[in-house]
Amino acid sequence: MDCVHDHFTHFPSPKSLRKKPICGIFVHEYKYEVIGLEFSVNHPILFVLVGIIIAVVLGQSVFFLVKAIRRAKELGIQKEIIQKTISSSAVFTIAPAVSVLVGVVVLSKALGIALPWLRLSVIGSITYENVAAQNALTAAGLSGSQTITDPSIFVTVLFVMTVGIAAGLVFVPFVTKGIQGGMNKIGMKDKRWAEIFNNAMFLGMISAFLGYVFCDVGTVFHGETKGLIPVFVMLVSAVVMAICGILAKKLKARWLEDYALPASLVFAMASAIPLSSWLG
Repeated sequence: MDCVHDHFTHFPSPKSLRKKPICGIFVHEYKYEVIGLEFSVNHPILFVLVGIIIAVVLGQSVFFLVKAIRRAKELGIQKEIIQKTISSSAVFTIAPAVSVLVGVVVLSKALGIALPWLRLSVIGSITYENVAAQNALTAAGLSGSQTITDPSIFVTVLFVMTVGIAAGLVFVPFVTKGIQGGMNKIGMKDKRWAEIFNNAMFLGMISAFLGYVFCDVGTVFHGETKGLIPVFVMLVSAVVMAICGILAKKLKARWLEDYALPASLVFAMASAIPLSSWLG
């Protein structure tokens, strides 16, 4: 009993936990058997924690929805217009939701469902989260097709994904006003240069992701063609996006523009399967 009591009130350091047997039982085995907290990327505790956070976010949405409805009634807006606005807005959120679902599916193999669900439901985006997670997994010697079994690697990936995107929350309040003011000044002087500057910033952002796509193309010169897989996947995505844009313009179907992104993502992912078997 003294041994068990000491085991609960004073834990040795992590290194000694792996090396020292206590009461004839190795500590890491004793800890798992008695406490029962073996790590899993889909552990129920993770779903409970993520569910609480998302419930808070949904609560905020409901709160502001109720406030908006009350304010609309105070302004004398007709009930039919309010209902139509709410229903049309709900319909157009389906397209972004499909993109989020695709992102969760992509990341769920390595990270489980809970973490991608949290990241992509609150503040993350599929273009960032996937790249950040893949870079962290690569640094840990894993790939996106391998499920994480080491909790330290899981925490590292979570830390990389969170800190990387948190920079926007920190810098936006301080730098956005200055950038927007500068853009407005340029636009007042010369609209043409304002458009060029805006497009240049956008292309600069896109170039960061293009580097990720083309980083392994050089393997072709060594007889390997798998480095071309992301290039062809990108081309498929671009073609689908262009087709959606052309159809939206020709058919005057603005709703197609909202579904262009999820459609390009789904078709690109589908094309990755035959491309991997062909070039991999």
